[in-house]
Amino acid sequence: MTSRRKFIQRAATTFGAITIVPAHVLFAKPEIRNKAGEIVRNASVVPSDKVNMACCGIGNRGAQIMGDFYKTGLVNFVALCDVDMGAPHTIKSIEAYPKAKRFQDFREMFDKIENEFDAVSVGTPDFSHFPITMLAMSKGKHVYVEKPMARTFNEIELMINGAKKYKVATQMGNQGHSEGNYFQFKTWVEAGIIKDVTAITAHMNGRRRWHGWDTNMTKFPNGEPIPETLDWDTWLMTAEHHDYQKDFVNGQWRCWYDFGMGALGDWGAHIMDTAHEFLDLGLPYEVDPVRIDGYNPLFFPQETTLAFKFPKRGKMPPLTITWYDGTNNIPQVPEGYGNLEVDPNIPPASNGQMQPAKLGPGKIIYSKELMFKGGSHGSTLSIIPEDKAKDMASKLPEVPKSPSNHFANFLLACKGEEKCRSSFDIAGPLSQVFTLGTMAQQLNSKIIFDRKKKQVTNNVLANQMLVGAPPRKGWEEFYKL
Repeated sequence: MTSRRKFIQRAATTFGAITIVPAHVLFAKPEIRNKAGEIVRNASVVPSDKVNMACCGIGNRGAQIMGDFYKTGLVNFVALCDVDMGAPHTIKSIEAYPKAKRFQDFREMFDKIENEFDAVSVGTPDFSHFPITMLAMSKGKHVYVEKPMARTFNEIELMINGAKKYKVATQMGNQGHSEGNYFQFKTWVEAGIIKDVTAITAHMNGRRRWHGWDTNMTKFPNGEPIPETLDWDTWLMTAEHHDYQKDFVNGQWRCWYDFGMGALGDWGAHIMDTAHEFLDLGLPYEVDPVRIDGYNPLFFPQETTLAFKFPKRGKMPPLTITWYDGTNNIPQVPEGYGNLEVDPNIPPASNGQMQPAKLGPGKIIYSKELMFKGGSHGSTLSIIPEDKAKDMASKLPEVPKSPSNHFANFLLACKGEEKCRSSFDIAGPLSQVFTLGTMAQQLNSKIIFDRKKKQVTNNVLANQMLVGAPPRKGWEEFYKL
């Protein structure tokens, strides 16, 4: 068989000097754009241009992530890993990608085929993001991890440092960071349209799985028989031991402090993300639980109002973000607010349903001169009230289109062609804000935080919770990578 090198040499001898056309020109890729005119992917990608990916968590939200990666045309799935490879929601993914190798333990996957993939997607419960991500980065793998990055402040700190140490592409899965909301907010801040912000209302009032649970519960639900196809010990990973319970898996883990981050961790990254980055908020100096309704130390409150207080930053004034969750905990809206349009591109919940809310998830931004309202994910801002919006219309700068969606952005970053928009150095401090908020919820106590020393100064227990409980025996190694 004639090799490519011999073919070129023979051609040069026969026809004289030839010009070698680069692959990206020879195999030019026609662009495919979405309705907003944003480039979603290229229609034809040669196999050598694709990123080989191993997927950890392949059911429910993990399956949605895989589907979005697949649509880019930039990925090869070489491995599928899930602690339950026989559940209905994982079997669908296995059947969809039959050529991918299969594993039930991510550690075994790395041991056996780590040289076969370049990147890892992590679509597992919040508490299990950390060990998978740390092992992947230590092996030089690029990592896409669902929001929030991890469950404890210290785990996120280690992930931020790990990304710097191992110099890999990292992306947290808050899709709006690659959509209209991101580019509009950035442009409006740079143009001085958004300036001197003093307060933000952030709200998510849709029904959560734990709304209506018995808040007098004093212990975890009784254990149940473990499904035959589930590796329960590996599901628990670094968390302390719990007997299997159906209300710990398939999305229910979000309810429990031991496993999830509640409504704040679930939606905060889709609502606060651009304000946090482009207003240079960093970490708060105080988190005040203004309202905790239906408190229980095991699972998240029925309704919560949290005030996150940020100091003056350069020329920017002090700012308070007030977070509202709970079906009846609806924030007041200013006169002239109008209706909030919900972004139709918001993915459904992992159970395939979106719960109705009296006020869609979103935000209200108050500055000294203007007020803005916006939704979540990629939803763009509007100036309110309407007459003020009309006055400002001619002064608004043109907002650039996104060159790639969030999934393509990550894959292109793996190839060195773009920079991740929600890399760990950006998404990490945002996720740490959420960990401080969930601590205030669990303790039902105000948190006073030293931003420089990264310590809680008013509560010894809260300061210990920054690190969290020790990992289970056998899982300590991931905190040393």
